[in-house]
Amino acid sequence: MTYSWDRGKTIVVNMAAAIYTQQHHRLFPENIELNVGGKFYSTSVLTLTREPHSLLGRIFSGKQHVEKDQSGKYFIDRDGALFRYILDFLRTKKLHLPDDFQEIGRLKTEAEFFEIKALEQQLDLFWKARERAATIVSDRFGYITLHIRGTYTFGRSGQADVNFRKLQRIVVCGKVTLCREVFGETLNETRDPNPEGNRYTNRFYLKHNYIERAFQRLQDCQFEFVSSSGGKSGNITDSTKSDEDKWDHFTIHVFLRR
Repeated sequence: MTYSWDRGKTIVVNMAAAIYTQQHHRLFPENIELNVGGKFYSTSVLTLTREPHSLLGRIFSGKQHVEKDQSGKYFIDRDGALFRYILDFLRTKKLHLPDDFQEIGRLKTEAEFFEIKALEQQLDLFWKARERAATIVSDRFGYITLHIRGTYTFGRSGQADVNFRKLQRIVVCGKVTLCREVFGETLNETRDPNPEGNRYTNRFYLKHNYIERAFQRLQDCQFEFVSSSGGKSGNITDSTKSDEDKWDHFTIHVFLRR
């Protein structure tokens, strides 16, 4: 009957696995002492043979020879510091790396040497995920500069009244994605015909002339004020210019999110 055949097959497979494990125990002690590039590790023969087709799997199943050092530890001439990640993967079947790990390429070289295909695949996925994360992070941080040009209005006495400024325009410069994130619907993009977000522009300007409102938007998006400068444009002594033109001025405010 089918049922008894399946059951018999299961028994045969389990017996084969038990014999295979017993053979490992006869060839090697249950606890294995390793010397990998001068660093010492202690693990089990079951861990080292968890990937049977890998180099370690072949060595510690008796299919491939390995030398011992003077103290009797099995010696493997590879990067001892990186071997901890190889061993950890064999124990857990998962890749565990620090967030600031910077040796992906070297670890992959080790995985290739030990012929652990599953680890190679996980390292490829880890690298791609880190690249995507780096792109997201770089898009989030950067500078935005506000260029503000205006004139002072004059009172009846002919003196400049600094309490009343006539702003001609607030120009927004920076990465397009950041500018759109911060200013949203208040951003006028008509002077810049290229809608591509992953670039820089100096042709956007705000639909309003309220400096404090622009500053508030930047603060709400976690931008910090880092620098400012200002000056005049035009020539005060030029008699051909109107009084307001003579008092033309500009200021530049730089903000950073980091």
